[in-house]
Amino acid sequence: MKARCIAIALLTLTAVAPAGRSFAHCKLGQLAELPVTMNAFRQPMVSARINGADTQFLVDSGAFYSMISPAVADEFHLRIKPLATPIIVQGTGGTSEASYTTIKNFSLANIPLSNMDFLVVNYDVGDGAAGVLGQNILRVGDVEYDLANGVIRLMRPFDCSKAIMAYWATNTTTPYSVIHIEAATVLSAHAMGVAYLNGAEIRVMFDTGASRSILTLRAAQRAGVKPDSAAAHAAGVSHGVGERPVPTWVAPFASFKIGDEEVRNARLRFGDIELDGVDMLIGADFFLSHRVYVASQQRQLYFTYNGGPVFNLDAEPLKAERATEQSAEPKELLEQPTDAAGFARRGAAFAARRDFDHAIADLTRACELAPNEPRYFYERGAARVGNRQPSQAMADFDQVLKLKPDDVPSLMARARLRLEGRDPSGAASDLDVVDRTVPRESDQRLDLGDLYGASGRLASAITQFDLWLPAHAEDSRRAEALAGRCGARAQLGQDLKRALSDCSEALRVFPNTPHVLESRGLVRQRMGDFDKSIADYDAALAGNPKLAWALYGRGLDELHKGKTTEGQADMARATALQPDVANEAKEFGLSAP
Repeated sequence: MKARCIAIALLTLTAVAPAGRSFAHCKLGQLAELPVTMNAFRQPMVSARINGADTQFLVDSGAFYSMISPAVADEFHLRIKPLATPIIVQGTGGTSEASYTTIKNFSLANIPLSNMDFLVVNYDVGDGAAGVLGQNILRVGDVEYDLANGVIRLMRPFDCSKAIMAYWATNTTTPYSVIHIEAATVLSAHAMGVAYLNGAEIRVMFDTGASRSILTLRAAQRAGVKPDSAAAHAAGVSHGVGERPVPTWVAPFASFKIGDEEVRNARLRFGDIELDGVDMLIGADFFLSHRVYVASQQRQLYFTYNGGPVFNLDAEPLKAERATEQSAEPKELLEQPTDAAGFARRGAAFAARRDFDHAIADLTRACELAPNEPRYFYERGAARVGNRQPSQAMADFDQVLKLKPDDVPSLMARARLRLEGRDPSGAASDLDVVDRTVPRESDQRLDLGDLYGASGRLASAITQFDLWLPAHAEDSRRAEALAGRCGARAQLGQDLKRALSDCSEALRVFPNTPHVLESRGLVRQRMGDFDKSIADYDAALAGNPKLAWALYGRGLDELHKGKTTEGQADMARATALQPDVANEAKEFGLSAP
């Protein structure tokens, strides 16, 4: 990869997006203002164009360089080239060796940037994003993260070595905090500093690419919390760079202190992750509840508190659980939007914090101001899904598709709602449009496979997994795709040897996963290996005793082995859990001997 001076390219934007704020002798120039929309995964997204095609990028302050995945490079017909000096990128899911590509015509928030280099890394971005914008762009000067107002600003300070850079709070009574951050290097340009967890010092990195803040397992244990602690509970897996999905847990911590701010009874996520000398990623949840200014020249980070929960954004029921997290007194520092785009961005930020009432109000205003803009109806529909208003959400997605019939996010969202409303044929018709619209290598293929499977279109599901897997050779979600393809083949009774291989590989990544064991049990049953099938069903039921298919399948195995009493008892238990299980089994050619 050729050495390019990204700073020079962005500095030429001063005349396009000038800023003239000054206080004392300090003058603060604005290099660029990036409008940001928080997506459903609590990730800050900015609009971009690759060689004339519209897309989005995740703003990831935890990435030392901007990146795309090999699948995206193929999708946009970009040439992948080897690096002269190998670079290994480390993330929460392991490591990945990087290559690179050059995008001839790239624009970011309508700012043209020619011949931009991107590392090509196996990176799970999701939500249709093409890649991530890293520190090679963000650290051209200072950076202000104002995600609650839907903006990231790239700043250039002049004569500001002793100034208070939280300029929005300098003429108010709003308290601000400041912490020292480490000096930046080429490969470590991240904002890293010190915080205190239950009184113990920890090293933290500010990472907008992490949708939730997360601790290493070792840091949690030093603070007295382990996965088997009484108040800890499993919280799913985390994906990132590398092949390995990481299991995580959530537990309360008595105190998290950073700068002058302390959050008591913070419910924090932790996992068995390696962070290269860092104990915690401070993620988008923190950025949404704070306005943050990274003063690179000063080696300081300033922040003010916006109000509301800091970390506990996923709690259900929201009000009851969030009340346990205590932080400073709320200070509303949100700006009043002046146009539809501003209302939409603030509404998306409210939705990311699960404040759906305010989100819907802002997005309704955006829809009123710009009734022909489909994005705003989509954002309101997504907020209404989160607010458990499916009929209103369906109306919003319908409106999007009147304005833009091939809008992929709305088609996928409407398909999910139709499946929840027991309309599999309607869902499948939406999925067929997506299938015809997205490129063969699209990341959307994985979700298409899952949704086709849920709608009963199993052959179509297999096709989607077949398209997705070769383009994502080291993706941390491969096990999910393999499990989905195994399940579809098991139900159809096709390619059983390949199905067995898929399920077994998925189980190497996710051992003892009940639904994957259930699928492998069905594969082995169809192959006539009743003993191993029973063993898989036993293991599945040990993890989830209410799997009707596993009970019914084990009953069939037992009948085949002449264990009539046991088989009939299992089948009766399965029918009690799912009355139509016998009819479903017959549809797939399964019946008692």
